[in-house]
Formats: sequence, C-alpha cells, structure tokens
Amino acid sequence: MSNDGAPGRDETAQERADRLWTDMLQEVRVCQTGAQILFGFLIGVAFTPRFAALPDFDKNLYTATVILGAVATGALVAPVAFHRLLAGRGMKPELVHVAGHLIAAGLVTLALTIAAALLLLLRTATGSPTAAWIISSVVLLWFTTTWLVLPHVVLRRAAARRSATDDDGRQR
Repeated sequence: MSNDGAPGRDETAQERADRLWTDMLQEVRVCQTGAQILFGFLIGVAFTPRFAALPDFDKNLYTATVILGAVATGALVAPVAFHRLLAGRGMKPELVHVAGHLIAAGLVTLALTIAAALLLLLRTATGSPTAAWIISSVVLLWFTTTWLVLPHVVLRRAAARRSATDDDGRQR
C-alpha cells in the first residue's frame, strides 16, 4: 500500500503525479503528431484546383473536418501549455487531472476528424455517398470500440477480480 492509500505502489501523491504525468506525455506525443500532420494536410485541400468543384455538402464537410482537426490539435497540445504555466508551483496532481480531460477531448475530436476526413475522401474517391457513410461509420465504431468500450470492459473485469479476492489475495 502506498502512502496515499493507492494499492500496488509505494509512492507519495506527488511521486504518483510525476509518474502519471510522464506516462501521459508519452501517450499524447503519438496523438499530437498524428493530429498535427492530419491537420496540415487538411489545410492544404482548400488550395487545390478540385476543391472549387466540390458540391456544397462536401465543402461544408471539409470545413467541419478542418475545425474538428483544429480542436483536436489544440486539445492535445494544451497539456504542454498548461504545464508551462504551472511548472514549479507544486500543482502536478491538478495538472494531471486537467490534462487527462484535455487528452480525452483531443482523442474524441481526433476520432471525429479522422472519420469526417475519411467520409470526405471516400465520397470523392468512390462516387458513392452511401458506401462512404457506411465505411466511415464502421471506422468510427471501431475507434469507439477500441478506444472506449474495450478499456472499460478490461477495467470492469479487473474490478470484478479484485472484489472477488480479499486483501491477502485469497478468494472470498
């Protein structure tokens, strides 16, 4: 048992916050890079000759996709800016808490950005709006399943196993 009562580690609340912050930075680096690259490519689309010929729906979808990409990028970069403002003030636990919410918002908007970009691409590439909607919806469902549902299932199963054993590791 740790000093702050958390099972499994012997660390203070500040040590735990430091560890969680380091873990979060490693996780968010992957997402930040992907979101920034996707956003960069999205910005360039409006400057291509074919953009002017897109139907209004696709132009509006593009606009929504770019906005989602900007929000995703901003949310995923925000923990770094937040850290810069709070560094050295002994607020790491608060930083970890807020950064977790920002990263979650960034992941949701990143998934929506990818699905919207895929929808726009498939509508243009296949010429079949129905196929584009179906495929994009399946991809968004995949993100929802692997990014949200599966972690919750694993968490629930772990909690059920913990509640089935006592403090000495014996079955209840």
